Amino acid sequence: MVLRAIEQKIEALFEGVFGRAFRTNVQPVELARKLSKEMDDHKTVSVSRVYVPNEYTIYLSASDREQFADYQGSLIAELEEYITEHAKRESYALLTPPKVLLETDDDLAIGEFGIATRMVQPKHGKRPPEEPQEEVESGATMIYKPVQQPTEAASLADIPVEREIAVLSWDGQTKRVDKRRVVLGRSRDCDIQVEDANVSRRHAELRQEGATYWIVDLDSTNGIEVNGRRVKRAKLEPGDSFTVGETEVTFATERQ
Repeated sequence: MVLRAIEQKIEALFEGVFGRAFRTNVQPVELARKLSKEMDDHKTVSVSRVYVPNEYTIYLSASDREQFADYQGSLIAELEEYITEHAKRESYALLTPPKVLLETDDDLAIGEFGIATRMVQPKHGKRPPEEPQEEVESGATMIYKPVQQPTEAASLADIPVEREIAVLSWDGQTKRVDKRRVVLGRSRDCDIQVEDANVSRRHAELRQEGATYWIVDLDSTNGIEVNGRRVKRAKLEPGDSFTVGETEVTFATERQ
């Protein structure tokens, strides 16, 4: 199988140099597999084609990013080849050859990584008649965590006995969120509608990953702020507040 052959190339490229380090750090082959999963999860169906994102930004902790410093170009090339072959196998359509970007995110711990997707229009040339007519909104950043943390034992605080849910409060309203992923925006199609002219139709996403909550900007016009600081994505703690448009939302949690 072509994809397995590319996986073996990725493993061979880094095994000798990073084999020992990557037992606790991000595994390059895991990046490849999760990229293909994100491609599958962000399909756009036209009349006779299934389009998928052509730009993938991988967010790594500073420690994980440092491991790739001297080999970043080779890793990116292999990852791009991997998702290109995955698209061919699934008969997906791409607006341009897929592009992979690496970024550092200081909020991520060793072994964690995030992936954000975009469908970017080609800069030149004619577009196929069935192609999406506008650039599709970026997908929210999906955070992946290692199955186990061999360097640090889990504490009791990391293992909730009861289900914890988020509670959002704004303009005299209170909303209890019992889903792990909700979209906030001006559109009635959003999970949480915010009636504010400065809020985009799909403005931000609140996501629960394990016991942690994240707020993620969905490429909104006016962006988001957390505790007065402009961010693209941020971890939320009880008592934090975030702003969408001109609406300030207070975040809290409670046991269900």
